[in-house]
Amino acid sequence: MRIVLQRAENASVTVARQMVGQIQHGFVLLVGVTHEDTEEDVAYLVNKIIHLRIFEDDENRMNRSLLDVGGSVLSISQFTLYGDTRKGRRPSFINAAPPDHALELYNRFNQMLEEKGIHVETGEFGEMMDVTFTNKGPATFILESEEKK
Repeated sequence: MRIVLQRAENASVTVARQMVGQIQHGFVLLVGVTHEDTEEDVAYLVNKIIHLRIFEDDENRMNRSLLDVGGSVLSISQFTLYGDTRKGRRPSFINAAPPDHALELYNRFNQMLEEKGIHVETGEFGEMMDVTFTNKGPATFILESEEKK
């Protein structure tokens, strides 16, 4: 799995001009799934995300986690994270998981976050979405489940 994590002051997602998800403080997560990903990959990234210390403490040092600050997550499925642009001018998405596998793991990912006490809002899997947010910092990180190996 590959996740682009952005610390957000506020965030929302709309589908067909209807707001379907909104948070005030936490992370916007763009979530990509590839063929070999399993529930073990999901668990690894959920644990990493909720404990990643990238919120400021009283001394303005990145020393607090999502759990510490009571933050929320806006989770957006993002198959284009596995787009390969090395050849030609049109990305290849051969490394992105098929929709049924991706949806299963994406749903499990969001469920695991909720089981850890995180409020999760989502977009709509497979739909064209507009995501709006204020990136606080800005702070953006790329996380991959391959890191666990």
